Amino acid sequence: MLEPEHGPVIQEEVEHSHVRCWVCVLSCLLLACLYVGSLYIWRSSLPRDHPSVIKRRSASVLLVSALSPVVVKAWMLWADIRVNAFVLELMGVRLEGLVPAAFLPLILTMAFYLGPLVHSAMDNPKGFSGELQSLLDVQAWRWCVRDAVWLRNQLVAPVTEELVFRGAMLPMLVPCTGPTAAIFIAPLFFGVAHFHHIIEQRRLHKDSMSIILMVSGTQFLYTTLFGAFTAFIFMRTGHVVGPVVCHAFCNSQGLPDLTSALQHPQKSAILLSYLMGLLLFLVLLFPLTDPFLYGFIPVCSLSAPAGSAC
Repeated sequence: MLEPEHGPVIQEEVEHSHVRCWVCVLSCLLLACLYVGSLYIWRSSLPRDHPSVIKRRSASVLLVSALSPVVVKAWMLWADIRVNAFVLELMGVRLEGLVPAAFLPLILTMAFYLGPLVHSAMDNPKGFSGELQSLLDVQAWRWCVRDAVWLRNQLVAPVTEELVFRGAMLPMLVPCTGPTAAIFIAPLFFGVAHFHHIIEQRRLHKDSMSIILMVSGTQFLYTTLFGAFTAFIFMRTGHVVGPVVCHAFCNSQGLPDLTSALQHPQKSAILLSYLMGLLLFLVLLFPLTDPFLYGFIPVCSLSAPAGSAC
């Protein structure tokens, strides 16, 4: 009795898997191009921080973000992905575990920024109480919400970028690469997307090409690393709100200024706070993102076997 030939069937499944992965990558690339391309549909000679430019670009990226669930759904239908969850739930928009997902990743990020926060308090004439007063100053918040640059950096950019580059891309990558690899692949699209700043810098003729490329390379490095961190939070919590809040906080703080810390009169205390912050971050990284705290994580059901690496 002849054995059934499974070779052609297995080969066909492998080929289909490869095609699905390529379509996944192209879908992510499409989203990244749509996001960046939408910034340039408005022709203007004004700088990027001009209020009218910010308003137009904000409208564009908000539209792309609103369309991102459609791209994810279309990919799921084409790839015949069937899970017991809505598209928005896969993208991290859900209610279960919302409160811890909004606060615990922020605490983790603030721990990492302990050094810069202590540095800022030391430079404040009123110390830590002065920093707290600034945080609770209603008038300052009113000024912020009227400022177009602040709204872009603290609201529009975090929400739209996390929804597109984490919420939409990770559910498409996970079935193909698995959760762990997806955490490191998705940020590459995010990092490369920031190279569009080269276009604006060249148009304004502010710096030489070598300086522009060096700055863009540095920006690619830290945006990719940050993207991996927020992708990790997304996969561990199943929420997009955590990455959004952390993104907004990091935008408000900027990169830690170690050069300034080394030149500070109280550099020993500041450098110690940097070290303590890094240690706290590493110690709290997994406990504060324990999936147990956030309930069922829909995006993990896309991995094979389901939830294996989440």
